[in-house]
Amino acid sequence: MEVEEATTSTTGDGDTTDRAFSTAHSGALYRFKQQNLPDWRPALTPGSVITIFLVMGFFFIPMGLVCLHASESVVEIAYRYDVDCVPESYKNDKVAYIKDSSVSKNCTRRIRVDKYMKAPIFVYYELDNFYQNHRRYVKSRNDKQLLYGLKQKDIGSCDPVQTTNGLPILPCGLIAWSLFNDSFNFARRTEPLKLNRKNISWQSDREHKFGKDVYPFNFQNGSLIGGGSLDPKVPLSEQEDLIVWMRTAALPKFRKLYGVIEVDLDANDVVSIHIANNYNTYSFGGRKRVVLTTSKWLGAGKNSFLGLAYLVTGTSSLLLSILFALIHVRNPRSHGHST
Repeated sequence: MEVEEATTSTTGDGDTTDRAFSTAHSGALYRFKQQNLPDWRPALTPGSVITIFLVMGFFFIPMGLVCLHASESVVEIAYRYDVDCVPESYKNDKVAYIKDSSVSKNCTRRIRVDKYMKAPIFVYYELDNFYQNHRRYVKSRNDKQLLYGLKQKDIGSCDPVQTTNGLPILPCGLIAWSLFNDSFNFARRTEPLKLNRKNISWQSDREHKFGKDVYPFNFQNGSLIGGGSLDPKVPLSEQEDLIVWMRTAALPKFRKLYGVIEVDLDANDVVSIHIANNYNTYSFGGRKRVVLTTSKWLGAGKNSFLGLAYLVTGTSSLLLSILFALIHVRNPRSHGHST
């Protein structure tokens, strides 16, 4: 009798274990891990493939034309000034010109507006042959110092611009040290054009990446000056030129926002640009431009890449659909044929 009870008990435990094992192995999670879930495997017939490529062509080609039209409707003026602002006596030695502090770096140039430009008109400076994406350059910064200031003691990542005269530099690093410092003012006839330089940086950067109670300290006080200086009485969160510059560019030719002109410019207006040509791009063969541009729903500045990409994709899809249709008509195949 005892043996029977033990046998019965064992059998009962075995059934429970089997049921638990069966339940665990029939759950959705187990089937997902074992890749046993139901799947959908569409059988692509020649007709469905041709239809898909046709739809893609008819969708992407109009989208490309719309994007190209939006890009072409942007009015943009780009003026290269780094050569024109060099005095004749220094044309053959531009490096000597930019390093000679006794030579005035101010120059005035005039540009003509070909088409009506509706406000807001965005003003950018453009640098070419400037590799902000260089690995050592990109790493030479300390984000915690930008946010917490001198409380951040470890600034080894800022090498080789960490300290001057035994004191830490704030902001440290090559990126801040090479801050762009050309300046621009605009006038139409004799009337100055107001340039709004507020909110040119990302709001998230101002609020979360640069400290509101962090002030420049010991900046550009060394024997080797890189670029622009900073007002030690203004917190980093309000130094918008620095905030814009600290967002490094991915390509050697890039633009960064300088300000916004908030009045319309009419066709044939002559705009005077008063330039302080301080930034040294001559040592490495760089080029500088000032850019005035309007904006559309696609963004500020002319950029036809997206429209061309849509057109190429749509045209390729359309041509492939025609090619597949011709092949199908010439060599039709029945469904399920394996050869």
